Amino acid sequence: MSTTKYIFITGGVVSGLGKGIVAASLGRLLAERGLSVTIQKFDPYINVDPGTMSPFQHGEVYVTDDGAETDLDLGHYERFIERSLGQVNNVTAGRIYQSVITKERRGEYLGATVQVVPHITDEIKSSAKRLAPDHDVVITEIGGTVGDIESLPFMEAGRQFRHEVGKKNVLFIHLTLLPYLAASQELKTKPTQHSVHELMQIGIQPDILVCRTEHHLTEDIRRKVSLFCNVDFGSVIESRDVPTIYEVPLLLNEQGMDQSVCDLLGLDVKEPDLRPWRGMVQRVLHPSDRVKIAIVGKYTTMGDSYTSIREALIHGGIANDVGVDLEWLPSDEFVNQTVAGDMLEPYDGLLVPGGFGERGVEGMVEAVRWARENKLPFFGICLGLQTAIIEFARNQCQLEGTHSSEFEPDCAHPVIALLDSQREVTDLGGTMRLGAYACKLTAGSRAAQVYGTDEISERHRHRYEVNNAYRNTLKEFGMRCSGLSPDGSLVEIIELPDHPWFIGCQFHPELKSRPMSPHPLFAGFVKAALEYKNRRPAKAKLAESHA
Repeated sequence: MSTTKYIFITGGVVSGLGKGIVAASLGRLLAERGLSVTIQKFDPYINVDPGTMSPFQHGEVYVTDDGAETDLDLGHYERFIERSLGQVNNVTAGRIYQSVITKERRGEYLGATVQVVPHITDEIKSSAKRLAPDHDVVITEIGGTVGDIESLPFMEAGRQFRHEVGKKNVLFIHLTLLPYLAASQELKTKPTQHSVHELMQIGIQPDILVCRTEHHLTEDIRRKVSLFCNVDFGSVIESRDVPTIYEVPLLLNEQGMDQSVCDLLGLDVKEPDLRPWRGMVQRVLHPSDRVKIAIVGKYTTMGDSYTSIREALIHGGIANDVGVDLEWLPSDEFVNQTVAGDMLEPYDGLLVPGGFGERGVEGMVEAVRWARENKLPFFGICLGLQTAIIEFARNQCQLEGTHSSEFEPDCAHPVIALLDSQREVTDLGGTMRLGAYACKLTAGSRAAQVYGTDEISERHRHRYEVNNAYRNTLKEFGMRCSGLSPDGSLVEIIELPDHPWFIGCQFHPELKSRPMSPHPLFAGFVKAALEYKNRRPAKAKLAESHA
């Protein structure tokens, strides 16, 4: 293809309808047709990036290979189209304004009055065009809801964009809600009509409507939406609630959405081969067995805080033909070993994810100790690795008062600490280690066996490291540092060889897991959980015989 095509996806009525999943699903369908696809997120908030935002408000921060802290939707994009994205794929209003103000201070606007139109909108359009090289299709999701003050500059930029690159090269998809009123037992189209009317007042006529609904759209409903929203009947697409997000591409394809996109954009491409994807979905929907995993973390009351963890565990289940039932347990509740045992006994595995700050860490330590002593499969990620080392140093190595210096600055035994090089950098007390870094694995270790190689690359987002002064002590008492930075200065992976599955990693492997290629650590963890579950009857019989 010589001309790049652009698709803008907007949302109306309410937020949280799933624009990111629709964008990712469409991206998958177009990629299956042989097109080179990339996906971009425009976020209207003033923050430069979500790195400083609370997980309770924003959800998880997704990190790309190039070290960008981005919106969690980029995780969905990568998982569906199986391509690594970067900083250019996540643009916030804060970043746009920052760039424009920097140019103004340098005098690049030659004394002109800097305004939202044209300067802010031009900067937004440039962000979309930046992705054109080497891509047949650029899909851009505009965050927020039509009518929001914050998103107006992005909507206006989209309107202008169509005039600049030509109507045949730009497509608008609007995602909206058709609520169901139980009292009258009917779907209501009026909110969608108002939403499209609001969009048209901005100057954008949607080409395709994707209608989120809990019930099937009848032909009469489709015709009504088509008539009052000025959209072709065949371009009114139903998006029902489904058991797994990975089913969405199949439902969109069944309704011909990807074909409509190709027709409207003049794309003459092959039919998609969705058989492998359909087989993967069947394994999610109809697994041969199930396991129960406890996730003991700091932000468990906010589901989006651990989106990539959840999806990576599902992928681990796909690799083993196992369904994974997740339970989110707040670490604050693990006050001692008795409580830890009562809470963890029903589960087949324990995962402790990342986080920042002191709250809940002692509860994580209690949970990790119970898993270590009772041979429950354990997987620690970032802070999970750090709490595993604190627990081991305190209870196995008998180092009294052992804490992380992040939480106890005057502690005499900082097994988790800032490196000297980090102490000198910022007023925040150190630097964030962000993005992809190489890691060398110890030959013969469980990590090397799981990965099937001796060198890997994984994404990081953390500040504190394992204190190298204690590596020999940890080894002496049975903990193996099986993954190190290439120069050997940083601990990346720890494991206990005498435990069925006890692995911690400083990086975030969940960020590189895909449904069609599950991450080996998650696949191995779910396999260990299944083996633990299968040992349960024997353990129960043994307990009965002793009784």
